[in-house]
Amino acid sequence: MSVKLIQDRLDSYRCASSLEEEHAVREITQEVALAALGRTEFFKLAVFQGGTCLRILYGLNRFSEDLDFLLKAANRDFELRPYLQAVSDELKAYGYDMDILDRSSAEIAVRKAFLKDDSLGKLLQLRHTDKSGPLRKIRIKFEVDTNPPSGSGVEIKYVDFPFVSSVVVQDKPSLFAGKIHALLCREYTKGRDWYDFLWYTSPDVGINYAFLSSALRQQGPWRDKNVLVDGRWCLERLESKIDSVDWQAAREDVRRFVKTSEQPSLGLWSKDLFLSQLRKIRR
Repeated sequence: MSVKLIQDRLDSYRCASSLEEEHAVREITQEVALAALGRTEFFKLAVFQGGTCLRILYGLNRFSEDLDFLLKAANRDFELRPYLQAVSDELKAYGYDMDILDRSSAEIAVRKAFLKDDSLGKLLQLRHTDKSGPLRKIRIKFEVDTNPPSGSGVEIKYVDFPFVSSVVVQDKPSLFAGKIHALLCREYTKGRDWYDFLWYTSPDVGINYAFLSSALRQQGPWRDKNVLVDGRWCLERLESKIDSVDWQAAREDVRRFVKTSEQPSLGLWSKDLFLSQLRKIRR
């Protein structure tokens, strides 16, 4: 195995800018990391979730930065580092030289760690980045929720790069529920959340209300409150949220994560657009 496999994968992206090149290299690294985790016992314990899950395994058309997971069952003694070492060892076969920075703490439910590399960019033939300066250090953030909300649905998906490997992922209704929790509870506007919202509403994905209810009881304004979470409740809260969003700020947050060719569509972002999409939610 060699860096040539990574180079060929990068060439297939046909990047139009140095930023797209940077995103592509990160995403390729994420794919290798997922395949490597599939060779361990990790997915007997954990489930892949979040924006990168949507991107790699469900076809979301935006780049994403982090690898987010939740455990199938709460486990305060879970340790992430052995799995990170397995990922780092696998990446060495493709030209990486990863540093592992484990920021986990037994007192905090979400385990956090980083893999960083500044060697691969020197080996790749980059069409755009070389002209604007060297490739920034590749940085992959891992997060694992060791005290997850209950009620998530899961399914098995497969990655086929750089080799075939199975990945346990949240199903789409549970992912959508997690995204609604973020939209309602995040204390700042994150345009990537609203980009994902458009994706969820376009294919008419249902909502896992049991998982959403559990997440709301754990964190946010409805923490420890026994609210009846159903379609009507969600629509009312999301409509109120849409009415308060600064759509200019939301557009700018997501802009760097979408390809140049798609960016003109961000000009359509407005309260009216998102209210229109809200009506498509399957109750």
